[in-house]
Amino acid sequence: MPPFPSPAPPPSAQGPFGHALAGLLDVLLPADCAGCGSERTQLCPACRHALATARPAPTPLPWTHAAAPYTGPVRQLLLAHKERGALRLAAPLGEALGRAVRSALGARAGAAPLLLVPMPSARSAVRARGHDPTLRLAGAAARSLRRAGLDVRAAPLLRHARPVADQAGLNAAERRRNLHGALTVLPRARTGRAGLAGPGSLAGPGSLAGRHPVLVDDLVTTGASLTEAARALADAGLPVRAGATVAATVRPSD
Repeated sequence: MPPFPSPAPPPSAQGPFGHALAGLLDVLLPADCAGCGSERTQLCPACRHALATARPAPTPLPWTHAAAPYTGPVRQLLLAHKERGALRLAAPLGEALGRAVRSALGARAGAAPLLLVPMPSARSAVRARGHDPTLRLAGAAARSLRRAGLDVRAAPLLRHARPVADQAGLNAAERRRNLHGALTVLPRARTGRAGLAGPGSLAGPGSLAGRHPVLVDDLVTTGASLTEAARALADAGLPVRAGATVAATVRPSD
């Protein structure tokens, strides 16, 4: 994977109200920074700056970009949101995910309406955590991109078709074999291979027809999960245009 380039400040997409509300909650409910442990703020200015100024870069999957490497404060912020229920981090993490979406699409970012499709979480994991972190990040990214002027929605279209073994300790080939055929699309997403642009191609609230799917996740390691998700969507007539994650694991050779 190519190295992540030096950061450059992007425009903020959270808006003044979002920042003010987050600041008020930090005053009323002070907590240590999830990124570095600084006292009395869930996201300190230094960690917020590190996340907001990271430049997206390609991952082991050329069609998928990540906002930042999975190290330092970014790793801690993702873990706090995912495993410890630090839900206020969804907005800044979603902004980072939105930048990765734009990076992955390049000049195509504003060419057509987009549909962010989050990687599905196992029901047992959602119950244990009390929330679906990837779905929450997808919604935050969609809101961030809409504020930037793009026509974007997020919708959970994937589900697990069968159990899979724990991915920890598996190499790339073993992960691919473990995940092959593990995902399928929800009935409302099936198009009979007619494609998103066809009449009645995608049912559901607000009519998602005509939107170009972009897979999103919090983290990419080998890309096996995203590859399986792209296969499931393609088999349902929903070809994926790109993928994006908040972070990418840095391999030892990097």
